[in-house]
This record gives sequence, C-alpha cells and structure tokens, in this order.
Amino acid sequence: MKRMKTYSLSAKQIDKGWQVIDAAGQTLGRLATQVAGILMGKHKATYSQHLDMGDFVVVVNAEKVRVTGKKLADKVYYRHTGYMGGLKETTLADLLARRPARVIELAVRGMLPHNRLGRALFRHLKVYAGPDHPHEAQVNASRKRQTSHAAPAAALAPTVPETEKKS
Repeated sequence: MKRMKTYSLSAKQIDKGWQVIDAAGQTLGRLATQVAGILMGKHKATYSQHLDMGDFVVVVNAEKVRVTGKKLADKVYYRHTGYMGGLKETTLADLLARRPARVIELAVRGMLPHNRLGRALFRHLKVYAGPDHPHEAQVNASRKRQTSHAAPAAALAPTVPETEKKS
C-alpha cells in the first residue's frame, strides 16, 4: 500500500503579488470580503490556511465606498480609552467624514483570523482615501513578474504551422 504525503509550501516558494482595488461605488461588506480573501490567499491554488500566502492589497478611493440602508446613521463603532467611563462611540457617517480609510480597515480586520497570523495579514493591507497611492512601483513589478511567469507557459504551448491553419 502506497502512503500519500501532503505537500506543504515553504516560505521561499510563496509568491506574493500586489493588487489594487478601487472602492468607488462598491458596497463596504462585499468589498471587505473580497479584500480579506485576497489577503489570506484563498484565490490561489496553493492556499493553506496556516500560512501567510496572500497578496498585498492596496485599496484606493475609500471615501467613495457605498453602504446600504440606514447604516450611515445607525452603525456605531465603539472603542475604549482604558479609563473609567472611557467608552467612546462614533457613527459610520462621522468616521467616513474624518477617516474613510479606517472604515475599510475595520471591516477587513473583522474578517481575518483573530490570531497572530491575522495580525500579520492585516499589515499587508494599504488603504487610501483618494485615488493616489505610493505603491506604484511594487504593483508594476508584481504585474511584470506575473507576465514573465505566463510567458514560459506560452512558449511551451504547441504551435500549429501556417499550412495547417488554413485548411
């Protein structure tokens, strides 16, 4: 009887890319699930839940994110100062007006694992209120690397001679 062994990737074999997501007009929760999946690496065939496999994600236009219903007035974010009676609350509308990137960060953080891996994954998220971001070089290098990986596969594909294509 042949024994099967499970193959697990090492840290050197994990290929991390950079992805840019435009939040303009997207619903907050649906955007957050998409971003959390990319951060965890669930879009890759080599996904392992105990490894940091995901890509870096840059979210732009956070100020233009959309919410449904009466969430702007009814959704409340709580934080505590650490002092007696120090519970502070902020509505979604106030937080969007003051710190729009924080809204997406909080939504994505709640969808990541609540352990040290989740904290490491959260560091790969970069959120910006406007359309500009300082990670253009990383994004371009990632795209270039992806196309160079695809090129050898295209070179190995069988080619059909011109005489056979016409018939």
